Formats: sequence, structure tokens, C-alpha cells
Amino acid sequence: MLQEERFNRILEELSLRGAVKSINLAEMLDVSESTVRRDINELERSGKLRKVFGGAVPVKDAIKGGGVNSFVTDHEGHVEEKEAIARYAAGLIEDGDLVFIDAGSTTEKLVEHIDNSKASYMTNGLIHAQKLARKGLDVSVVSGRVKGGRLSVIGSRAVKSMASYNFTKCFMGTNGINEEKGFTTPDLDEAMVKEEAVRLSRKVYVLADSSKFGRISSATFAGLAGACIITDKLADEAYRGYAEVIEVL
Repeated sequence: MLQEERFNRILEELSLRGAVKSINLAEMLDVSESTVRRDINELERSGKLRKVFGGAVPVKDAIKGGGVNSFVTDHEGHVEEKEAIARYAAGLIEDGDLVFIDAGSTTEKLVEHIDNSKASYMTNGLIHAQKLARKGLDVSVVSGRVKGGRLSVIGSRAVKSMASYNFTKCFMGTNGINEEKGFTTPDLDEAMVKEEAVRLSRKVYVLADSSKFGRISSATFAGLAGACIITDKLADEAYRGYAEVIEVL
């Protein structure tokens, strides 16, 4: 593929997703990550995007603290905070629970802390399912289209495959938390699955480090009301007026 073709594909993906990761672009374009990084550098020099650690965002979204999809570093950042959140959340799983676990970096850490063999689990994260199965736990996987990179199952078929379940608890990830827009994610197909999991769950837990507060991504999958947010540290106490908040650090 010629460089100009790669540029066009990268910009198309950025327009569609709102943020892109170098590792996902490399897979999509069938090139090395170093090639993608060079392409991103060229596109940044021409003013068509802004490079961030791990990928790129639109120029208007790259201002620190400013708005939609400011970062694309799900796995790289806030490791200590995510570990503490995941450890606490794992302790909320009780015998007899039917638990939905959302695909994502913080929920993946949750999976690593789960050891309750008297609960049942369902997830749209293929890596999550593999880790749970290796522990000998009762786990089912959502059926549908697989999204690369995160290896999550998304889309309308995934939603349909969940329809008959009544989850006692769900543990969700999010890209943004805002008083007005609620919990948001950049991908509409991911949002569909998240929304259905929330709808089918008796108790909704959202695992989010403090950097997620104040951000807004493209698609809302749930409002704040009725959810319990598990975070490291809450900087803005106003959020307690919209949802239950548990701080773990």
C-alpha cells in the first residue's frame, strides 16, 4: 500500500472512531507499528491530526483536558489506580451471581483478581473469557463481530445474543463520564453492547480511574443515575449528586 493510501485510511479511521491506536492501525493496514508512527508524524506535521502517546486524535481534541477522546492509552496509563479499582470490584462478586464483564483495560485487570467459582460470568472480551476459563470458572462469550486490538465482540448480533440473560451485576468500562452526557465511548457498536448489558443488569458498576471524569466521547451508553462508579479518587464532589461513587485510594 502506498503512503498516500495509508494516510487516507488513517484519516478515515480517525474521522470514524474519534481516536486511533498505532497498534490497531498497524493491524488494519498490514504494516509495522514503526511505519504507522512515521505516518502519524507526517500527518501531524501537515496539521491533519495530533499525535498522542500510543496513537493519534483530531487536532481539535488534543488540547489537554479538553473534550472528546483526549487520549488513546487504555493499557498504558493509571496502572496503580486501575489495579486498586479492579481489586475492590472483584470483592463485590458474590456466590450465585451472574456477572457481565465489559471488554476493556480496567475490566481486564478485574478478571485477573476474580476467584469466585460459585458465580457465573459472561463477557464480550475474548481475552477476558480466556483468562476466566483458564481459572476454571463458568464463563460464556457474547456472539457477534470481533473488533481487533481489544478483541471485543460488538454490534447488533452481540446485543441479540445477550437478550435472554438477567445479570445480577455488570462491571463496565468507560471512556468518559459527564454530568449531562453520562457514560460515553467512541465506538457506536461498542456502545450498543454496553447499553444492553446495563439494561439487563440489576446492579451497574462502572470502573473508571479519575482521568475519565469530565470527558465526553461520541456515544452515550448509560446515564449516571442508578450506577455505582468505582474510582481511585474523586476530584469533583458534584458527581455524588448524580451517581453513587466509591473511592479506593
